[in-house]
Amino acid sequence: MKLAMLAAALACVSLAAVADEADVKKAVEAKLGKVEKIAKAPMAGMWEVTVDGQIFYADDKAGYVIFGNLLDMKTGKNLTAERQFNALPLELALKQVRGSGKNIMVTFEDPNCGYCKKLAKDILTLKDVTVYTFLLPVLGDDSYEKSKAIWCAPDKSKAWTDWMTNGKAPPAAPGKCDISGLNKSAQLGSKLRINGTPAIFFAGGERVGGYIPAAEIEKHFSGSGG
Repeated sequence: MKLAMLAAALACVSLAAVADEADVKKAVEAKLGKVEKIAKAPMAGMWEVTVDGQIFYADDKAGYVIFGNLLDMKTGKNLTAERQFNALPLELALKQVRGSGKNIMVTFEDPNCGYCKKLAKDILTLKDVTVYTFLLPVLGDDSYEKSKAIWCAPDKSKAWTDWMTNGKAPPAAPGKCDISGLNKSAQLGSKLRINGTPAIFFAGGERVGGYIPAAEIEKHFSGSGG
């Protein structure tokens, strides 16, 4: 389902009066498409529903659907953003661990993106961090070919770091390499409406569109990021 059509549908949705999980799922699917996940929301009388990679909320009778972020007023946490972060398919990402790896961040990057290369060098200065990088070749055919070569390298993370920090390109991807994971990574970027790189996500749910220096990244890890 196109996101534009989905957003329009969410503006005013009236569904049949129903009561349990199966009925809520059925009613939502009748209007919005296949439900990927459904569970009771933290807010009483509401269901958390995932459609096309996006999280929405339906009332207990499936009479209304809400599109937006659910905030915990006691803690200040963005529960929707946290859940979105925790649902990311990290098995599709390149993984770097530095030190204890206790601080977690996710990036979406293009191998030909200048600010992504700057970010890659900054990441080398961070301590106690785990970085999951989704390849998102949005800058043209060459970006896709470089992404394929990195994806098909024996050590994806090393190939990525060598290219982004030292300009050492990996060999071209062999013809028999399975790139389905790379394509899923690109599709994920589209679902999350990422239009430029780098895009950065933190475990607390914060999302940053564009480059930020290492010092700003450290602030997000300490909970003082903007």
